[in-house]
Amino acid sequence: MLVKTFGSAVYGVEAITITVEVNVDPKGQHYYIVGLPDNAVKESLQRVESAIKSNNFFMPRTKLVVNLAPADIKKSGTAFDLPIAIGTLAATEQIENPEKIERYVIMGELSLDGSVRSIKGALPIAIQARKEGFNGLLLPKANAREAAMVNNLKVYAVEHIHDVVKFFEDENYLPQVIVNTREEFAHAQNNFDIDFADVKGQENIKRALEIAAAGGHNAILIGPPGAGKTMLAKRLPTILPPLSLAEALETTKIHSVAGKLPENATLVNRRPFRSPHHTISDVALVGGGGNPQPGEISLAHNGVLFLDELPEFKRTVLEVMRQPMEERMVTISRAKVALDFPASFMLVASMNPCPCGFFNHPQKECTCPPGAVQKYLNKISGPLLDRIDLHVEVTPVAFSELSSKQEFEKSASIRQRVMAAREIQAQRYKNNAGIYANAQMSSSQLKEICIINNAGQNLLKTAMNRLKLSARAYDRILKVSRTIADLAGKEEIQPEHLAEAIQYRSLDREGWGA
Repeated sequence: MLVKTFGSAVYGVEAITITVEVNVDPKGQHYYIVGLPDNAVKESLQRVESAIKSNNFFMPRTKLVVNLAPADIKKSGTAFDLPIAIGTLAATEQIENPEKIERYVIMGELSLDGSVRSIKGALPIAIQARKEGFNGLLLPKANAREAAMVNNLKVYAVEHIHDVVKFFEDENYLPQVIVNTREEFAHAQNNFDIDFADVKGQENIKRALEIAAAGGHNAILIGPPGAGKTMLAKRLPTILPPLSLAEALETTKIHSVAGKLPENATLVNRRPFRSPHHTISDVALVGGGGNPQPGEISLAHNGVLFLDELPEFKRTVLEVMRQPMEERMVTISRAKVALDFPASFMLVASMNPCPCGFFNHPQKECTCPPGAVQKYLNKISGPLLDRIDLHVEVTPVAFSELSSKQEFEKSASIRQRVMAAREIQAQRYKNNAGIYANAQMSSSQLKEICIINNAGQNLLKTAMNRLKLSARAYDRILKVSRTIADLAGKEEIQPEHLAEAIQYRSLDREGWGA
């Protein structure tokens, strides 16, 4: 008897519906699984057989053929166990009304005792099931709340193969999983365990990060050990605008595909903050592998990628970020498939000014030999620095500030100013698809938007000559000054906005670190 069940395969951040055809033929004795399965899928027949037998069903001793269609697409993972098992039971007439099965997408990994384990990619699978008009989706309990965020699709949580069998006998056996997406999403938007108020002093660095957040600018913090670079960077998400529902869905899809969502999770409701170790490989950073998976830059989509001790990262790892930083997308190409992963992130990096960490320190002496400082800085290429708008020098915090009882400004107050500036930019770029912040301006837009008066022109000319700023600093200064003007609520860029932007180009000054 031939029976069809339906599963789903995830490619990139999208899903494709897979038809699982199970045929039991009385002539023959072997089990076959075809349709480009990988080893994990091939091994499913052993898990399916054990789960069926241990639950007092019978496994056919005749020829069993499982076809995963379309057969020209590679299938991977263990999530096809459950649809194969249900198809086998229906093909051997152990499930009544097998025609009901074709109305649902079924996914789940089976244990040998028949219990159902979690899968990856539940959200894109649910979105695709709704798009193709299925009645509902049966999947592991651990993933049910994630899938239930999709409207107009019935989602049922299963814990055991018996749950699925009984459901197809009586569709009222399992309760539908219902999640109030907007209520849960709104609840966690403003709840943070950390706050900018925790940081004593460093008002100039907080100001720089406020500008970075307001304009979507990349930033690098340069300073001695213990000055608070990491502490400040970790608090950057608390002042970024809240995720929109569309951004949250897109971010959740990426984390779902990568298997990074906790059990019973729904939406990713806060902007991601990813901080990979400096020993990371280039594939782990940008994504890839035999079965391509999103890397750290995609997991940081709509959030912050923090690279601590930037010069310690391998140069090849840093260089592969250059194109994704510009295009806000990374394409993983293989012989038979090319997958796109979103990668729109803010890069925040930190570094010591020299190998010993105390170059330009007000109290401690640098012990590095001549030329070591410049050699250390040269580990970071010019093209990568060209994509970083703000270079901020971090100085040690004085004892008087550390011991102060003064209450410092909270993240919520800073966030309000950032959101107001982002709203100005949203109106400015409403007719430019894919642009939402000043950092994304093209060269042609720069000429139209960043217009400065004669006083500003003279100031910028003087700064370029006296500080010996590089040519690449010019555009960055204009973009940052536009953001500073937005924060101040000004329509035109004033000389004071340019002056503040100029001071954030430390690494462009000729002779810095020499």
